[in-house]
Amino acid sequence: MRVWERGSGETFACGTGSCATVAALVLRGVCPRNVPVDVHLLGGILSITITADDNILMTGPAETAFVGCVEV
Repeated sequence: MRVWERGSGETFACGTGSCATVAALVLRGVCPRNVPVDVHLLGGILSITITADDNILMTGPAETAFVGCVEV
């Protein structure tokens, strides 16, 4: 999956978009429920499972994207 954020351009990942994509595929009958679906993104792979009771489980790596200081 490729993610484009308005005003920022292409991003490395989007958990919400990945979950929505897999949910749509399950509703259309392309992917089964209760089976992890790997979503390949520029930042890595997320595993999304839509359960029988319509819960969405997302697992995958977490990475630091930015470190900085802000003076307030």
